[in-house]
Amino acid sequence: MNGCCSGLRLNPEVREEARRRLLSIRGHVEGILRMLEDETVYCVDALKQIKAVQGALDKVGALVLRSHLREHVVTASERGDAEGIVEEMMEILKYR
Repeated sequence: MNGCCSGLRLNPEVREEARRRLLSIRGHVEGILRMLEDETVYCVDALKQIKAVQGALDKVGALVLRSHLREHVVTASERGDAEGIVEEMMEILKYR
């Protein structure tokens, strides 16, 4: 999305936490792929892992959203791009 703001401005702690969580998620997704290749794995066990990955992705999304709110949304009026920010947020909410 081409927003009114540029860059993924995350403070270093948030960036590292998001990175760490995503690396963990990647490991879980790889585990799910292995589960799907194993015919002895019970479907519910795979579904539980998928749900756990979805929850973990939601947490990363919340980290990035919180950062966006702090770095872009709260200062939109000062920059004169409040309407652009509102449109961006409406677009994001379509996917939640």
